[in-house]
Amino acid sequence: MLGDRSGLTLDCTTGETRDSADLRLPGVQSDLAQAILALGKPVAVVLVNGRPLVIPELAGKASAILEAWLPGEEGGGALADVLFGDVNPAGRLPISFPRNAGQVPVFYNQKPSGGKSNWHGDYVSVEAGPLYPFGHGLSYTSFEYGDFDIEPAQAAPGGAVQVGVTIRNSGKVAGDEVAQLYICDAYGCVPRPVKELKGFTRLTLQPGETRRLTFRLPVNQLAFYDEEMNLVVEPGTIKVMVGASSEDIRCEGSFEVMGAQKTPVKERVFECPVEIE
Repeated sequence: MLGDRSGLTLDCTTGETRDSADLRLPGVQSDLAQAILALGKPVAVVLVNGRPLVIPELAGKASAILEAWLPGEEGGGALADVLFGDVNPAGRLPISFPRNAGQVPVFYNQKPSGGKSNWHGDYVSVEAGPLYPFGHGLSYTSFEYGDFDIEPAQAAPGGAVQVGVTIRNSGKVAGDEVAQLYICDAYGCVPRPVKELKGFTRLTLQPGETRRLTFRLPVNQLAFYDEEMNLVVEPGTIKVMVGASSEDIRCEGSFEVMGAQKTPVKERVFECPVEIE
């Protein structure tokens, strides 16, 4: 068990008004971890923390890392269920874990010119990408993605596109998968993120079981504010990605938003309905 002491007082290491100049484990916890890992025994690390931590030494040597955050009164029982295998974990990171505090801010949906130190890509000492990306999370089983399709190939503002994918539990135990739908506007009148999460769903699969997901992506969900601060849908190519995290993309494709010019949109659309067969 490693991590922070949460609260508002001066002896706490995370919480409101308890900012930190680095993201290392507090105190001598890193020394403790290295001493235990040096024994060569299987080690599962449980992190209790209120912010992302820089833990490359744990990632490289620990058998498993269980992120508990600040789990509350029922946290002990929940952690025991996961550690003893009574529950198959299916949580996903809502943020990215950096390799070094010097990377901050590090996030999955940066603009094309952001998130890198120079044209070589990586920093001098570490990779530019996160240690654990947005949407990452492991399970006691594994999942396969296939039969990917996008219909129709062309869609107009106000319409919708169906993104279908088949997911199979290829492991030996039951588990939950969190399928995530990302898009990228290939060319825009203003810089657009390299990835944007537009939909996700969690489904339970028995060993060998296969189910079909259909994301019904509203075209108006692609709207953004242009250089004149108008909310618009712009014609062009939209890249579509489905996977298990923002970096673990299993299927890719694209469709075209039709129109001769930008189409004004009255209000944002945030929900992408999902059907499970």
